[in-house]
Amino acid sequence: MWPRSRGTAIRTASRDRARGREQKLVFKRRDKRSVLQIVADAIYPKGGWARAFHYVKHRVRRLPDSPEKIARGVFAGLFATFTPFYGLHFVVAALVARLLNGNILAALMATFFGNPLTYLPIGAIALKTGHFLLGTEFDEEVDHSLIHKFTGAGEDLLNNLWALFTDADAHWTRLADFYHEVFFPYLIGGILPGILTGIIGYYLSVPLIAAYQKRRRGKLKKKLAELQAKAAANKADETA
Repeated sequence: MWPRSRGTAIRTASRDRARGREQKLVFKRRDKRSVLQIVADAIYPKGGWARAFHYVKHRVRRLPDSPEKIARGVFAGLFATFTPFYGLHFVVAALVARLLNGNILAALMATFFGNPLTYLPIGAIALKTGHFLLGTEFDEEVDHSLIHKFTGAGEDLLNNLWALFTDADAHWTRLADFYHEVFFPYLIGGILPGILTGIIGYYLSVPLIAAYQKRRRGKLKKKLAELQAKAAANKADETA
């Protein structure tokens, strides 16, 4: 029994390794992308943003949760795109979805609403709303545009990090301007548009997801009935 069991174990391990290699070949890209291609695909996907949107929409519909819970996740993801925490939108969306008892995966996918085509209008709306609510203005005397505000703050940040290890002086002027004129107004001004967009996304998602899930359940029931009928017919042929 021992040699046979050992041989069976060896054959099983070989089959597992073969399946692993096959799965790697299936899911691994045949053509490796360069850094420039990766950046270009992030700015504009190969199939276009419309195709990416439809893919995300299809994935959201197929999530195994109630329409309301999925829609709460959509709300969280849309809201996160109106926050100034660039690079952390996934984290913000997941936290908001957790607080709302929403589907976290739906929240993560809904953050794709924020992309290079929408970030500019989202930022403009959030900044204008924030300055209006705070009663402040966007000062163009220090830096002439939003891009200059970002680059100026980045330069100050790098210079201050360099100053930690050298005798150079630290400067906080442009970082302070960035906080008062961009980050804080963006944070305050993005709340209302984010909530409004999230609510619209919620009420649009619930009926669409419910209808899709109902249709999918109907298809699965029909397919199951066909399989049962086919099995019953085969069994009747065998007994005849």
